[in-house]
Amino acid sequence: MVDEVVLKNATETAWAVYRARHPEVDTRDSRRCLLRRHLHGRWEEGKGDTEELASFGIAYLNQQPATNVDEDEC
Repeated sequence: MVDEVVLKNATETAWAVYRARHPEVDTRDSRRCLLRRHLHGRWEEGKGDTEELASFGIAYLNQQPATNVDEDEC
């Protein structure tokens, strides 16, 4: 349970930072799902705490296309 909280907090933090820098991105943008999936993989590999995972997430989002990704991606 505690580990799931780490993953959730990292995802929320990365998404909030990304949206603060990109206010045009909708809260329901499909990149959020891609972020969650990416961080879940890192988390399963044992890659870090909340802050480290959030950093990985921000870097990941910055590499994504600037347009909304197709909803079928998730």
